Amino acid sequence: MKILILGDVVGLPGRNAVRKNLSRIIEQKRIDFTIINGENSADDGKGITKSIADEFLSNGVDVITSGNHIWDKKEITEYIDKEQRLLRPENLAEGSPGRGYGIYSSKNKKRVGVINLMGNVFMKKTTDVFQTAKKMKSKIIFKKDVDILIIDFHGEITSEKMAMSHFFDGASTAIVGTHTHVPTADTRILENGTAYQTDIGMCGDYNSVIGMNKENSLKKFFKEKDATNHFPSTGEGTLSGIIVEADVNTGLAIKVTRLIEGGSLNN
Repeated sequence: MKILILGDVVGLPGRNAVRKNLSRIIEQKRIDFTIINGENSADDGKGITKSIADEFLSNGVDVITSGNHIWDKKEITEYIDKEQRLLRPENLAEGSPGRGYGIYSSKNKKRVGVINLMGNVFMKKTTDVFQTAKKMKSKIIFKKDVDILIIDFHGEITSEKMAMSHFFDGASTAIVGTHTHVPTADTRILENGTAYQTDIGMCGDYNSVIGMNKENSLKKFFKEKDATNHFPSTGEGTLSGIIVEADVNTGLAIKVTRLIEGGSLNN
């Protein structure tokens, strides 16, 4: 079984890369289940709209995960209560709209659990992510409640992500980091069989500052008076993520491959 997991989609370049490549990749690589992080996919790079989420789902995405920008578009608070394929971090404040996990069916009729978590360090205030993870590990029992289990850890620092990967090693198919928009070079299968990468990067224009216009970003760093709010770069987008091949009998990863396609990063 093959699972495609794509990093944060940033603005129009990221959406264009998805439109241009996703259906072909799913078909050519025989993907059974697709997850994408959509929290930066709006035109201004902040949040996601109903129309964008609907487009992702119509293009073959099975689940959309998110992070700290999930509420940046007000319309999403109502939509997320109705659309169970759009997740927000499970460890947001109690009573938040939507849900942070779900169990879905793949093309090959396997039960796929997806959990969305968000880090505590240098991020918006959330409940303790490790205590939440402990509860979720007991709530969705690997190989009993689900055949496959994927965790998107949306976090800023590498140590949180690495620690969480060891907590879920052997109790999940894959755990990936999102949020920093830069793919790390530690793609591997951990010793107990869980695929892992500290950050799977972004789907967006890499000729930028983490997807945002580089000239304006420099102005902001230099504190120039004519700097404006960050806005996405407009160059060709790159798709960035991983493909996990899992043993359907054990639910564990047997192969993990980076996917980096198109745009400046590909070159």
